[in-house]
Amino acid sequence: MKLWDKGITIDKKIEQFTVGNDREIDMHIATYDVQASIAHAKMLYKIEIINSSELEQLVEGLEELQDEIENNTFVIEESFEDVHSKIEFELTQKYGDVGKKIHTARSRNDQVLVALHLYYKQNIADVIEQTNTLFETLLKLSETYKESLLPGYTHLQVAMPSSFGLWFSAYAEVLIDDVYLLEAAYKVVDQNPLGSAAGYGSSFPIDREFTTQELNFATLKYNVVAAQMSRGKSERTIAAALGGLCNTLARFSMDICLYMSQNFGFISFPDELTTGSSIMPHKKNPDVFELIRGKCNKIQALQSEMILITNNLPSGYHRDFQLLKENMIAAFEEVKSILEIFDFAIKQIIVKEVNPNDDKYKFLFTVDNMNTLVENGMTYRDAYKEIGAKVEDGSYEPDTSKKHTHVGSIHNLGLDKIREKFPK
Repeated sequence: MKLWDKGITIDKKIEQFTVGNDREIDMHIATYDVQASIAHAKMLYKIEIINSSELEQLVEGLEELQDEIENNTFVIEESFEDVHSKIEFELTQKYGDVGKKIHTARSRNDQVLVALHLYYKQNIADVIEQTNTLFETLLKLSETYKESLLPGYTHLQVAMPSSFGLWFSAYAEVLIDDVYLLEAAYKVVDQNPLGSAAGYGSSFPIDREFTTQELNFATLKYNVVAAQMSRGKSERTIAAALGGLCNTLARFSMDICLYMSQNFGFISFPDELTTGSSIMPHKKNPDVFELIRGKCNKIQALQSEMILITNNLPSGYHRDFQLLKENMIAAFEEVKSILEIFDFAIKQIIVKEVNPNDDKYKFLFTVDNMNTLVENGMTYRDAYKEIGAKVEDGSYEPDTSKKHTHVGSIHNLGLDKIREKFPK
């Protein structure tokens, strides 16, 4: 069944190519199409296109379909082009002509847009919630290991003393920036496009403010052409936000892989969280974090894909937009999976003790020791030269006792302040 069927037989190869994976993909948005259809039916009753008994039947039928979706018994057979045609068919089968009225004053573009907006809203909210869970885990780890020395590096060269507390809370605070972008993406999709029809509105006296309230959108995408133009723009915005989060997780994963290396040896994980080698019996490989790194880098490429599909399209609807759904939905599912496994694994990290007296770390404290000389009256430049000369002639002996007092430093993490920043 096709919503646009006029009795013309379409070539099977053309049909297969144009439908693509829509039946499988649409299972992710089925519940949102039902929600939007219920709101639309109520609106049709409000403007007297359908009567109260017809509304009752449509809502009853749609709620039954919603139950099937929630119970995983809802199926989109190959005879249907997409979820939208399946739902209308089921309503028509059960209620006859009443079912045929559900599509009044809307187009399939309408349906796809509003269902995707609802799906995006829910999944952005889910990602933010999972990010908050990881954020809290990192702050707890930061508190636990705030006194544990971690050598700091710049250019992969020993630089200054850090701590595991500083490392964990650094990534925690960077996650806040990622949430800011996710919230911005949420705001972009929290605008109701329903009622734009095929992109140019409807001659029916539809009440778009009513459906906006029914579907719990913050506002309405007022201009009907602008509503259609949100297709692609929404995906580009979300892809950028997900990419920002994935950049953080990829960098964190790289740190973990590096620090697990025997050449660093700062951390480890329980054997059951690592994999081995088929020929090297000593290996404990950080496969989970390598895969997170790779998956996150892949998701960061999504924005480029969204841009290339939509960049030079004129206003109005084009079938190119169909291609946005599959990888966008797949990205959400992947990000949620990554966040879950990251939080699960990082909770079990084993932090090893680092010996500050190890020769390879003796220069960690040159800056602290130079600052002590300045505090004792020496000029900054002279202190720099004195410590530098001792390093060069081999006479430098580190003093590891100096404390950093300013907020956000190794000995004053400011965890409460960081926690307060996380968007509520």
